[in-house]
Amino acid sequence: AIIAQARDADVKVIDYDRLTIEGPGADIYVSFDNVAVGRLMGETLEPIIDALEVDGPKRVVQLNGSPTDNNATLFREGYFSVASPRYDANEWELVDDQAVPDWDNQQALTIYEQILTAAGGDVDATFAANDGLANSVISALKTQGMEPMPVSGQDATVGGIQNILAGDQTMTVYKPIKLEAEAAAEAAIALLKGEDVAALANDTLSNGQSDVPFLKLTPLAVTAD
Repeated sequence: AIIAQARDADVKVIDYDRLTIEGPGADIYVSFDNVAVGRLMGETLEPIIDALEVDGPKRVVQLNGSPTDNNATLFREGYFSVASPRYDANEWELVDDQAVPDWDNQQALTIYEQILTAAGGDVDATFAANDGLANSVISALKTQGMEPMPVSGQDATVGGIQNILAGDQTMTVYKPIKLEAEAAAEAAIALLKGEDVAALANDTLSNGQSDVPFLKLTPLAVTAD
């Protein structure tokens, strides 16, 4: 609705970090490749999960971000694209696949504790969609006296990095804010000058109604190494 009003007033719009779903769409979307963020989680954890010495398929939980956040959908798409063939081959088993409302860490803790209880503690690895959710997973494991397991995260928060250095979290994904802010500023100046911002974009992304030019940035996986 805001973008439609802006359009009527001949105001240019940049979707920054998150895509506005449906409607006329922004002039340009500036963000990291969020499917790649999820794929980095999958690709980093995959060999570590494979190396676990357990009988039968490796039992994996997917703790996803908020169902109202399009980025959470894209993160899940990324790590699921890596995990799905392993589920299909019965090498991994998907124990549970749940979204956390509003990325709320307290709700994540409750949800994950319930998943652990239902699984009788038989979980080998967890795709957590950001560092906050990963911390909830780690807290639940510690409360139940369980050993650390392969756990993903993203945002490269201070807490996430500390958990990685402590050996409680496997990895995070760094999305340099400076890169994103500079890209958005470049797009804003181009729009002010009346230039075609599609020339700045390196992709397009459908918002369900329109194809929006996408200035897509590359995320970085971070491990203890």
